[in-house]
Amino acid sequence: MSTYPTITEKMATSTTPNTDPTGVPQKKSFTRHLPTVARVLLGLPLVVFGLNGFLNFIPPPPTPLPEGAAAFAGALLKTGYMMQLIGATQLIVGVFLLLNRFVPLALALFAPFIVNSVAFHLMLEHTGLPMAIIFLALELYLAWSYRSAYRPMLSARVKIG
Repeated sequence: MSTYPTITEKMATSTTPNTDPTGVPQKKSFTRHLPTVARVLLGLPLVVFGLNGFLNFIPPPPTPLPEGAAAFAGALLKTGYMMQLIGATQLIVGVFLLLNRFVPLALALFAPFIVNSVAFHLMLEHTGLPMAIIFLALELYLAWSYRSAYRPMLSARVKIG
């Protein structure tokens, strides 16, 4: 006598991934694709804008920036490194999002930028506010989707080691 189950016994006890515990087939939900869509919608423009930070292939807007916005952008340019740092961060975050690698890290790196972008467009240059809000919504949705990755980081007390 063999102690191993027969094929028919295995088939009778196994469940397929598309069935509930009672064996009723379930439809796959479209919502399982939403994080992927959000990653691509956020990652593609970040790669383009990040590359533009180095290659300058997107022409500047035809209308001049308001005085406060121009002063802020001028101050960033005068540092000699900030615009390159922003471009590199956007490029790295965009590549991480598109490749589906280090996504929680990418979102954490992008968070300060998007907060500043929304504040900039809210206070200094209003025409870019809708796009900044879309980027913020994508960032927040993805952060919520990957919330389990942030749980250890947000613990009030952590044991060392």
